[in-house]
Amino acid sequence: MRSEVVVRLDAAQELTLPLEGIEPMPMDVARWWLDEQFVKHECTVLRPTGKVLIADKVLAIAATVGREQFDNLAWARDFARAAASALGKPAVRIDTQAMTVAY
Repeated sequence: MRSEVVVRLDAAQELTLPLEGIEPMPMDVARWWLDEQFVKHECTVLRPTGKVLIADKVLAIAATVGREQFDNLAWARDFARAAASALGKPAVRIDTQAMTVAY
């Protein structure tokens, strides 16, 4: 099974962040990293249901930071590691236009 995170920013931009051969991020570190990025980039809650799900955080971060942040390869690799680990899935597909996260 492939281990990767795919981020679709818009119809013309889809980024594949491979995780093959990259050490997984421990789950507690992944959650902390995502929390930190959510606050740092001033992300907003997508579904105001009372609590923010990890999938919602991952989606909000990807939608907020845009292509420029993903061009930073170290940050993009950490995002992919954190997303896959926190969601507990080896393959994650994030579509910022459709506002979906699929496994």
